[in-house]
Amino acid sequence: MTVLDARALNRATLARQHLLKRGDMPVAEAVAHLCGLQAQEPQEPFTGLWSRLSGFKPGQLDDALTGRTVVRTHLMRRTVHLVTADDALAWRARHDAMLRQRVLGTYRSELAGIDMDEVAAAGRAVMADQRPRTMTELVQALEDRWPGPPRRVLGELLVAALVPMAQLPPRGLWQRTAGVRNLPLSAWLARDIDPLPADDTDPVGQQLLRRYLAAYGPAATADLRAWCGLAGLPAAVKAAREELVAFRDERGRELLDLPDAPRPDPDIPAPVRFLPAFDNAILGYHDRGRIIDAPHLGLSVAGHRTVLVDGRVTATWTTRDHQLRITPLRPLTPLEREAVHTEAESLIAFLDNDIERTRLDTGN
Repeated sequence: MTVLDARALNRATLARQHLLKRGDMPVAEAVAHLCGLQAQEPQEPFTGLWSRLSGFKPGQLDDALTGRTVVRTHLMRRTVHLVTADDALAWRARHDAMLRQRVLGTYRSELAGIDMDEVAAAGRAVMADQRPRTMTELVQALEDRWPGPPRRVLGELLVAALVPMAQLPPRGLWQRTAGVRNLPLSAWLARDIDPLPADDTDPVGQQLLRRYLAAYGPAATADLRAWCGLAGLPAAVKAAREELVAFRDERGRELLDLPDAPRPDPDIPAPVRFLPAFDNAILGYHDRGRIIDAPHLGLSVAGHRTVLVDGRVTATWTTRDHQLRITPLRPLTPLEREAVHTEAESLIAFLDNDIERTRLDTGN
């Protein structure tokens, strides 16, 4: 079985994430290919798409959100994602059990004795009038029946697990600050959530597997599990295995992939790219060694924006006090500094928020 080293996996990831060469496609198509973008920080997906799409304009994502082809919702790992309407409806039922388990695991003592199905039915009844509500407003309508759990806990249970919700615009629009207003996903999209097929080969799981590999592969089943939060999709992997190809990484793990997916020459040059906080190119794996060094793994979960140099996380970046500040994690060569500065100037033009200068600190 062919062994793929970290650099080969890095270039495959960059190619599939449109970070090796910017793609030329509509926003909804890009969001679908990427299997969604993590979006608990509402402005971050704009930078993620700018780094991946040629000629991307913020209004294109705004139009997709207001036009309801892309939606903000809790899905993978119980995290708010931007996903296409089609994927939200197709994938939600497959994530239901995981979403419940994750809320219950976080608030087990606070939710002891709570009948989840009864709370879900009550929440759907309140939202049946199709009036958008904040989490607080929804909880206020139900807290007399369930006075025990703290409001925040009951609210998270309802909007992140029990009642499939869309977070409505203007939340998530470009350079807009807006609170979360929720509406049931089926009401916002005027379509029902797809029922979970009664099939022991897990057809929805198979779709998730294929789509994940198209955007993140080659990858191990542990990587798939880390990305979606589901328990490895063993039935789906078993059913789809014959159509997949297999490799090994340097640790000996089996990596699965689609036969015709791009696996570029490891020596192909990789451009500088600025990534937003919580970018899935980093978080979409259990083993993130293909893109970030072990000493810096904490950056990927702490909300730091990162810079890829030669395909790897090599700096962090922030915007403050009218400057774009870049802090390298290692010394940069003169050519690398020049490339980082050039891409930073393009980012400043895109962000268009009164940034007057770039500050590139000395590397550690």
